[in-house]
Amino acid sequence: MLITGGRVLVDSGTYLENGAVLIEGESIVAVGQREEIEERAGADVPRFEFGGTVLPGLIDAHVHLAFDGGPDPVSTLRNATDDDLFEDMRRRGEQLLDSGVTTVRDLGDRGGLALRLAADIAERRTPGPRIVAAGTPATTVGGHCHFLGGEVSGRAEIRELVRRNLAAGAGVIKAMATGGGLTKDGPKSHQSQFSAEELAALVEEAHAAGVPVAAHAHGADGIAAAVDAGVDTIEHCTWMAGDGLDFRPEVVERIITKGIAVCPAVSPHWQMLPRFFGEERAHAMFGLVRRMADAGVRLIAGTDAGVQRAGFDGLVPALGFYAHLGLPNATIIDMATSHAAAALGLGGITGKVAPGHRADLLLVHGDPLADLSALSGVHTVFASGLRHEPDSTEQ
Repeated sequence: MLITGGRVLVDSGTYLENGAVLIEGESIVAVGQREEIEERAGADVPRFEFGGTVLPGLIDAHVHLAFDGGPDPVSTLRNATDDDLFEDMRRRGEQLLDSGVTTVRDLGDRGGLALRLAADIAERRTPGPRIVAAGTPATTVGGHCHFLGGEVSGRAEIRELVRRNLAAGAGVIKAMATGGGLTKDGPKSHQSQFSAEELAALVEEAHAAGVPVAAHAHGADGIAAAVDAGVDTIEHCTWMAGDGLDFRPEVVERIITKGIAVCPAVSPHWQMLPRFFGEERAHAMFGLVRRMADAGVRLIAGTDAGVQRAGFDGLVPALGFYAHLGLPNATIIDMATSHAAAALGLGGITGKVAPGHRADLLLVHGDPLADLSALSGVHTVFASGLRHEPDSTEQ
């Protein structure tokens, strides 16, 4: 298929005006000026003409398809059968696709259901984004998200859980390095859960299989431990301490040196955070994200979709947080495309409109480099070359 656009985003902040993208099957085979690509394609190739912007499909690097985004997602999960839960997850996947998201990283589900859904999407039995799934996240006994089934104690149990997830097809391993607010009866968000030796064993087991590690870490001590262990991404990274915030520039330097990406997992309703944390604390937390960006930390976009007040159509509103911090629109789009793809180990596969990459494309009205909210004006989505119209079936 030949897709033409008024403008095609071909690099960071760079448009090709009056461009075209030629796709064959699941892949992009050519990108260039419309006349050139039309000539290469020939008269028999189907055409899809569009006057707006063609850019890479978006990536949400932190979702939980097993949660419903309601006021009490844990209770809803516990009361759902696997069959009902899987059907709900299928619908959530399609909702993500409707919003222009063509790849997600699911960082913890129940019973491998996200892995099952990933297979169904890959085999085109149901529409949805490509899913890089963690399977069961590792946590301590009674620890954060223990109800997902990943309670472990000691290095041997940690290694065994990693092996089970890998055998099931996990494309990332998730470690709950600290507590979290979603687990009311567990450790506090700032409290560490694993020893340095346990985290090192988890990372070693995953990396031996060539699979990256994502560490949920709110507390400053847990962040430092995750960095020392050599994780690939840090989720949240809020620098919490028992009595406030504890930003550590020396740890930030190690994050940068080691090439660790940080996914703040900003809620689509980030404007409400001052109501929950207080104005002063919330703005201090916002400021720490800007400090990491200014220091050179590679930030990637994610929403924590599924937890309280975080639906599956919220990536673009969440990106507004970074605009609020003053980051350029081009950088923000990179966070949700090429930078996220690289952090997920998919840098050579998706995240760019380039030959050899998968045909993951988002077609929007307007100019998102000038106005980030234009990303909400979804016209059409192509996921692995398959055309999808929002609120309709695949074409």
